Parts: sequence; C-alpha cells; structure tokens
Amino acid sequence: MSKRDYYEVLGVERGADQKEIKKAYRRLAQKFHPDRNPDDETSAEKFREVSEAYEILSDNEKRAAYDQFGHAGVDGQAGGFGGGGFGGAGAGGFSDIFGDVFGDIFGGAGGGRRNPNAPQRGSDLRYNLEINLEEAVAGTNVDIRVPRLTECNHCHGGGAEPGTSKKSCPTCNGIGQVRMQQGFFAVQQACPTCHGRGEVVDTPCRKCHGEGRIQETRTLAVKIPAGVDTGDRIRLNGEGEAGINGGPAGDLYVQVMIKAHPIFERDGRDLYCEVPINFVDATLGGELEVPTLEGRVKLKIPAETQSGKLFRLRGKGVKPVRGGAPGDLMCKVVLETPVNLNDDQKDLLRKFQDSLDGTGNKHSPRKSGWFDGVKKFFEDMRP
Repeated sequence: MSKRDYYEVLGVERGADQKEIKKAYRRLAQKFHPDRNPDDETSAEKFREVSEAYEILSDNEKRAAYDQFGHAGVDGQAGGFGGGGFGGAGAGGFSDIFGDVFGDIFGGAGGGRRNPNAPQRGSDLRYNLEINLEEAVAGTNVDIRVPRLTECNHCHGGGAEPGTSKKSCPTCNGIGQVRMQQGFFAVQQACPTCHGRGEVVDTPCRKCHGEGRIQETRTLAVKIPAGVDTGDRIRLNGEGEAGINGGPAGDLYVQVMIKAHPIFERDGRDLYCEVPINFVDATLGGELEVPTLEGRVKLKIPAETQSGKLFRLRGKGVKPVRGGAPGDLMCKVVLETPVNLNDDQKDLLRKFQDSLDGTGNKHSPRKSGWFDGVKKFFEDMRP
C-alpha cells in the first residue's frame, strides 16, 4: 500500500512553518492516541501515521529530502528511523537514489557499487513516552525499557563462532551481488547465498546464529527537562541499534506525549481552565479560589461579571523548555445554574424576576440588544 502524503496526514500546507506542523501534530496525536481510543482498532495505526509524518516534517533535512523526492527520499527514516536512508538533502542524495535503481537494472551503470562489508551505522529508534502535565511542566526523571539489536557479546559482532572465521562467498566471489541475464537486460541483485554480504560463515555463532547482533531490552534513565510539550523529542546518542561490520550505533529519540489533564488545557506556554461561578457571585462580585500548578490562588470577581469572561493570571502558565518567560493561566468563568431548588427558593426567584419586570431592559443589556437584532433581521427579510 502506498503511503499518504505527509502534509495531507497532518492537514497542513506544504509551506507550513514548524510551529504550524507541531500544533497540527499535537492536536492529532491527542485525538488518535490509543489510550484515549481503547475501542477504536484504527486509532493505533492513525497515531503511527501521524507520528511518522511529524518525524519527517519536523526535521529540516528530512523534510527537504521529502519535498524533493517524496517518500523515496526518506524511506527507512520514519516509523523506525532507518539508519541509512536518504541521508538528508546533502550532496550525493540524488545519485544514491538513482544509483540504487539503475545499478540494480543495468549492473551498476547509474552509480558505484557499495562494499557489502563496509561498516554501516545502526538504525535510529523511537520511543513514545507519555507523561502527565505536572511532570512536563516541572521536569522529571523516568526509566524506560527499550528493546533493540545490540552487538553479540559472544562473537563481538563478527557472526562466526570464536576460533573460526568467515570466507569469501563462493557464489558471488565476495561481491555480494549476482548478475542475471533477462533478454536484452542484465539484472543485478543480492546474492542468494550470502544475502549481499560477500562472505559466508561455516560455523555461525551459537548465540546470534551468524547475525552479529542479538535482541535485548535495556533500561535507560531519561531526564525530561522542564517545559516539554507534546511533539518534543529527546535524543539519546548511541542508544539506538548496534551498527553492522563495526559501524557506529544509531540514536534513540524519545517522543514526548502529554496526557489529557482533568482541569487544565495547554496551548504552548499558556494554560486554560474553566471556573464555575454561581449567580450571586457573578452579580454582586466576590472572591474565588482557583487552582494553579503551584497551588491555590484567590481570584477577585467584579460585580456584573458575565459568563465566559476570561481572567488572566500572569506568570502562572508554563516556562518554555527553550527558555523565556512563563506563560499565563487563563481562567474562564462559567455561570452555573442552580439545581434541585425547593419551593421556597423557586418562589424567591420568581419574586426577584417580578421585581425586574417593568424596569425596562437596563438589567439585561445584552438580551435587549439580541432581541433588537432579531427583530431587525426579520424586518429586513420582508419584501
């Protein structure tokens, strides 16, 4: 199945900046996260697709390669961060792609043949880490368990049982590829005996079975800096998969995801919350106790406050991970209608309503303006 366009996956234009891309990813990641959609079997696949698109478009070099060559330019660099891949938009990228294609068909006419025994860098890995808002704001230390391929400690990556050695492949004579004639074309492909390595092992390592690497799960301590947000990545150098033929190990990217909070919503450095307010406090004014991530604070409510009004508590938001002043906490007051009233309370409200009747609309200016607008709307509709 062909992959969807990464820009289409995130719902952004091709010219979108990194802020737009990150905002789109954060919104979609929260929407499709499997923990928030336990009954939706497709959510995990959608989450993986969104994460893969963000990995490419958030990296300037990979994005440049994708913009120029599409998925062919970044194959192996998403979803598992394939170690080789396109190698960015630097020199040699174009010839690498077309060299592989035409080299296989025409026996290397489009590019030079690679040494199958040359050291190869190990693949980069991604670990999705979900933390709560308090941990993201204050920073924390977490231990993660990461499965990966590591160098076999029995053969030290050679693939042969200690005391034995490799020999040149008799099928391809150490080249790693074989040439097959098909009509007018000579097709070159990986050697079926050595699988492109150019060497064979008579006595494979009993621990790794000749692969040179083994699967292991390692526990790593990760320091999460204060202020991280959904979409941020933490790079651990050399903690990816082991290289091949003595090549360096890849890197591990810890992808941060912030859990939904029962009180606060985050937008960059600012926090938002709703504060219920009763009819009396909204009308006469009062003082409310509201939560912040640092503790409770008093919020003064002026008289005649309308439902939906925003109050800003400066400096009570999040300090960005890359520095700068903390954001603000935006408190939206929401008028709560009384419920479960007894007869006496209902009677008092009716008397209060009666006291307002006959006084014009001075007590409800918004209501008066709304009805005037409705009246004008229907008058304008008349022929």
